[in-house]
Amino acid sequence: MTTTDLGFPGLKGVPTTDEPATKKEFTSDQEVRWCPGCGDYAVLSAVQSFLPTLGLKRENIVFVSGIGCSSRFPYYLDTYGMHSIHGRAPAIATGLATAREDLSVWVVTGDGDALSIGGNHLIHALRRNVNLKILLFNNRIYGLTKGQYSPTSETGKITKSTPTGSLDNPFNPISLALGAEATFVARTIDSDRKHLTEVLSAAAAHRGTALVEIYQNCPIFNDGAFDTVKDNNTKSDAIIPLVHGQTIRFGAEGRYGVVRGKETGQVSAVEVADIDEADLLVHDAHTDDPTTAFALSRLTDADYVHRAPIGIFRSIEKPTYDDLARGQVAQAAQDTPDRKEALAGLLGGGDTWTVNRAL
Repeated sequence: MTTTDLGFPGLKGVPTTDEPATKKEFTSDQEVRWCPGCGDYAVLSAVQSFLPTLGLKRENIVFVSGIGCSSRFPYYLDTYGMHSIHGRAPAIATGLATAREDLSVWVVTGDGDALSIGGNHLIHALRRNVNLKILLFNNRIYGLTKGQYSPTSETGKITKSTPTGSLDNPFNPISLALGAEATFVARTIDSDRKHLTEVLSAAAAHRGTALVEIYQNCPIFNDGAFDTVKDNNTKSDAIIPLVHGQTIRFGAEGRYGVVRGKETGQVSAVEVADIDEADLLVHDAHTDDPTTAFALSRLTDADYVHRAPIGIFRSIEKPTYDDLARGQVAQAAQDTPDRKEALAGLLGGGDTWTVNRAL
């Protein structure tokens, strides 16, 4: 059995197992230590339940994290993992994915880790289209270091590091990823187990870099940041569901919809009763041009999240960096067969330099 047979082309080349696995087998013996009520618990449980569906051996799955509350993730999964350094998880994961086609590589990061010190590493992983999956936990605050404002905190946010209010314009992670032309970009919510699992499955099936932003509540330092899209009384009017091939409608009984301005080309949310329903936008996640997906990402409120699109914004196929790199190495060996042995020795050799300590 191959991963392609399972419907996960993103895992092509990773060995599978015929032995059924359970959530318990992917749960480590480490005590889970997050604050009570943290959204990380819900995401961890969903991931532990989701991983067995991939049909992979645990030793062929790797989770790489940086620094932050979410970066404790590798400790709690019975797979291989690395708790690396601040912001550098995408760089380490790129090396793993390129050197080891037989691994399913995942990155777990937060809004501070990924978008501040790790910003360049993130955007270059996205533009290169490395075959790895990035779970970006966005709680709009630095939780581990006790509540400083982060790159996604709203303007005017009062924290320990901004006592009179943040002056920064917050990042929109989805817009950033689409601007870097990531081939798979999605958003989901920690408390919506069904939707979260569906998005994780789609990300795993994708061959290339998949970025999944997860709205995740921090009950200690930024409680209620996403209440509007979570509360049963408000979420129907706040969540704009994106489903490929379907008209974009939301609200009770589909009261609202999304249209494109005929003169400006911009997209906006309107009351369906005020327009011709034929003008409603049909979501196309598979179009190569990211322009409309980017426009949809801008429907997210810049400061307080009162309304936000949820789902897969973009999912397209393009060659991956790691496949191309392996092909380049193989081609070089084929073009110069007399140097094949030398190339293998160079790539897999031991120490090359001797350092003169006296200097």
